[in-house]
Amino acid sequence: MSDVPHTPDSPEADATAVSTAHPTRAIRSFVVRAGRMGPGQARALAELGPRFALPFQSTPLDVANAFGRVAPCVLEIGFGMGDATIAIAQALPGTDFIGVEVHTPGVGALLKRIGETGATNLRIVQHDAVEVLQQMIVPGSLAGVHVFFPDPWHKKKHNKRRLIQPGFVDALVSRLQAGGYLHCATDWQPYAEQMLQVLSAAPGLVNTAEGYAERPAYRPLTKFENRGLKLGHGVWDLVFTRR
Repeated sequence: MSDVPHTPDSPEADATAVSTAHPTRAIRSFVVRAGRMGPGQARALAELGPRFALPFQSTPLDVANAFGRVAPCVLEIGFGMGDATIAIAQALPGTDFIGVEVHTPGVGALLKRIGETGATNLRIVQHDAVEVLQQMIVPGSLAGVHVFFPDPWHKKKHNKRRLIQPGFVDALVSRLQAGGYLHCATDWQPYAEQMLQVLSAAPGLVNTAEGYAERPAYRPLTKFENRGLKLGHGVWDLVFTRR
C-alpha cells in the first residue's frame, strides 16, 4: 500500500496528523477520503451522532460533563471501523473512552455498534487527533492512550508521515496521568522497531516489558489481524507507562 492508511481493523482507519518544524505546514499521517457509507451507518450518524459525537472545540473538554460521571478516561487515536474500540469499551465499563477518527464511514460504523450494544462509555471526535490532543485534552488527565495499527507508510520516503515520532509522543506523554499508559500496536516490523526506539527514548516513559509486550487481554484480535497471524504475519504490542 502507498498513500492509503492501513490497519487490520480497517483500510482507512488512521485519524491523525504529525506537525513538523515548519510554522505553516504539517505532514499528515492520514489521507482523507469520502469512503462508502451504508444506510445503517448514515442512520447512526443522524440519530446517535448528537449524543455520542463530540464537536471539536479549541478549549479543554470537560470529560466528566461529556460522560455524566467521573471515571478513568482513555483516548484512542484512529479507531478505523471501531471493532476493537467497542469490544474494549464493553469489557471495561468502568472506563470512559474517547475515540478520534477522521473518516466518516468509520465514525458511522462505531455509532452503529454503540446503538446495537447500548454502550454508554464511548464518545467520538471526528477531527485531526493532533489538534484534539493539543486543544481539547487537559495535561495529566488521561489514564491511557491507544494507538492501534496506524498507517505504517511502507515507502522509505513516506516514513516521515508515521505518527509515532518524538514530538507527538512528547505531547501524548504530557496528557497522561502519572502511571498512565501508552499502548501501541502494529503489524509492520520496521514500524515496530521505530516505535520501540522512539518510545524507549522518551524521558517520561518506562517500558512495561523487555522490548515488545504480550498482547494485553483487553485488546481483541480483529478479523484482519487474525487472518494475518494465520498467514504467519507478526503483530507487535508496545506498552509504556508515564513515570
